[in-house]
Amino acid sequence: MKKLFIALVVLGAGPAWAQATRTWVSGTGSDANPCSRTAPCQTFSGALGKTADKGEINAIDPGGFGTVNITKSITIDGSGPHASILAVGTNGVIINGVGIIVTLRNLSIQGAGTLTGNGIRILNAAAVNIDNLRIANFLGSTTNGRGISIETSATNTRVTITNTQLWNNNDHQISVNPTSGNVVLDVDNCVISRGNLSGIAMFDNTKASISRCLITNNILGGGVASQDNTVVANVSNSIIANNRFGISNGAAVTRLFNTVVTGSTEQGLKLDTGTVSSYGNNGIRGNVGNETPSGALIGPN
Repeated sequence: MKKLFIALVVLGAGPAWAQATRTWVSGTGSDANPCSRTAPCQTFSGALGKTADKGEINAIDPGGFGTVNITKSITIDGSGPHASILAVGTNGVIINGVGIIVTLRNLSIQGAGTLTGNGIRILNAAAVNIDNLRIANFLGSTTNGRGISIETSATNTRVTITNTQLWNNNDHQISVNPTSGNVVLDVDNCVISRGNLSGIAMFDNTKASISRCLITNNILGGGVASQDNTVVANVSNSIIANNRFGISNGAAVTRLFNTVVTGSTEQGLKLDTGTVSSYGNNGIRGNVGNETPSGALIGPN
């Protein structure tokens, strides 16, 4: 009997439940729950601690599921219901883990017009996939007010942004400014509109492919802005309209293919020491200032 009693005590000392590969959140859930389908958590942060590395968090019903700081490989998918993050005076999502792979899918991240915080901050990761997000109304400046801020220190951080809308973010709507290392950026089928600074701003150590995007009404910056000579941006099949500059090019290399640049209030192409090359099938017309690329052309502009 004594041995049986000791065994029961040891068993009782273990965790109430192990981490699951799939967990769930609900507007009526509780973070005290195991985050199962029948006993969901209430917040993404609560579910994260009960989800195994490389697992997935899903939403059962519409709700606001809170901000989250991600330090391991995870997928957060709000498919079906309206899954949202209300980030009042803070960052919606922070991603900060060595070698992690994070996927964010089918979410709305709302800044509610506050002056502190960004939609998503990527501080360290191997890869981040952002698919079908709505990121809006972060109205701060300098280190705040960005829809997506990529500040990684890792080598070859790969960030893919697809089917996503960013609007009314006061700073750069997508900002790529690695502290060290470099970024490989892919942006496809996105709407980036009504920002205060640039639609997509790349400061250094970035190789970017931007395709099928509508980038409009970013009033004080460029639709696509590239700064350092370590930036290469390939822009294709896109419309860049009604920004201050269509393409704002510092010392970088920018290549345009089958893209319209129009309605720029200062210059269609702001050329400094870098090059903007047109591959012969672009429409660079209807801008207040410069419309002449600096790079070698293939065929007519």
